[in-house]
Amino acid sequence: MKRLLVALFIFFTMSLSAQAQSALAKYGNDFLSTGAGARALGMGGAHAALASDVTAGYWNVAGLASIESPQLIYMHSERFDGIVGYDYGAVALPLESKGAVFSISFFRQGVDNIANTLNAWDAERNAPRENPEAFITRFSAADMALFFSFAKKKSETLYYGASAKIIHQRLGPFATAWGYSFDVGAQLKHDIADIGISVRDITTMQKMWEVDESEFEGFQEAFGDSIPSGQNEYVLPSIRIGASRNFDFQDFVLTTALDTDFLFENRQAYYLNIGSMSVEPHVGAELSYRDVISFRTGLNDFITDPISGFSVAPTLGLGLKLKSVILDYGFASFAGVTSNLGYTHRISLQYNFAKR
Repeated sequence: MKRLLVALFIFFTMSLSAQAQSALAKYGNDFLSTGAGARALGMGGAHAALASDVTAGYWNVAGLASIESPQLIYMHSERFDGIVGYDYGAVALPLESKGAVFSISFFRQGVDNIANTLNAWDAERNAPRENPEAFITRFSAADMALFFSFAKKKSETLYYGASAKIIHQRLGPFATAWGYSFDVGAQLKHDIADIGISVRDITTMQKMWEVDESEFEGFQEAFGDSIPSGQNEYVLPSIRIGASRNFDFQDFVLTTALDTDFLFENRQAYYLNIGSMSVEPHVGAELSYRDVISFRTGLNDFITDPISGFSVAPTLGLGLKLKSVILDYGFASFAGVTSNLGYTHRISLQYNFAKR
């Protein structure tokens, strides 16, 4: 634990120095807001206190400490009527000699097969080239992240952990960015309710952009704009606090959860705000029968629209557990303002290896 605190202090000091030369990237990590696992989507994203499997590497790294055997998961999600694809995969491995759990998580959000028409324009003629299709190429715009997570039990009621994050963003051949930061989290198990807290980008994420100017040949002549230049950006820390509780009814278990995100980027548009701090609640519930089949619902996207007024977006989900295999489905964005952006479908498949 002391080594972890020392490492965080060093990175925090480095980030403060770099921040003075960077620009604030509001919504700079929003591609990760899709999350991990279809169970969480069905419960409105309320998972800070509830996460206790391989997906905890994203929701609250401390929850990894609950894992007793290796776990694998893969998830695919589509948004905006299938235009944006999102893939997530993770593995968690208990370290018996350390009494801890280590995990690796990978995220990719991208729009593929985008047409690059820059070379199809003839600047001298100020018109498209003859046979312009021959000059059109295709590229992908993708955001990727890699998490290295470590969690441990302080006691039977207190878990803690940390994640080192590497971010890579790529806009085809035109520009790339690399970023890094740390997340930390803790969970407290209590008879009344379980409590979870996760601090994301606690060291402040630093992102460095580079632009390949050679790929913008003819850009100025065709559009009259200057070639974009690379710059450094930073993403401020955010805090998620949650609580969850189980209620047993013979063969049924009702799980309720409530999370609140606190962001400090001055997100004025549509969010609930207290000064420059944005508040994003998440509410979820799950009814399980004999730990085999589960039905889920939740609320997220609490929005104050100047036209429609206040609204929330409900979510639905279904889970099926067959021995070591868990299949989850989540459905969202079918009501409220966010429904205008299309439905969100999410499917995840998890495999739990037998405990040694």
